[in-house]
Amino acid sequence: MAPIPTPPAEPQDAPESYVGLDAAGAERLARERGWSTVRSLPPGTIITMEYLAGRLNFEVSDDTVTRCWKG
Repeated sequence: MAPIPTPPAEPQDAPESYVGLDAAGAERLARERGWSTVRSLPPGTIITMEYLAGRLNFEVSDDTVTRCWKG
């Protein structure tokens, strides 16, 4: 049987540190800190709830990050 793969390590980063930043600056900072996928979503967007290691999600309103979470 094949071994179970180890998921990639996520950056040791606090998602709440992005709240209040402008969307472009927050995305640039997240990529500099090692996040492989960064996605910006308008408030109320319907998304699937699968967890993807290395992804950081931004809820953006008026070009400002209002919420941020991993996965």
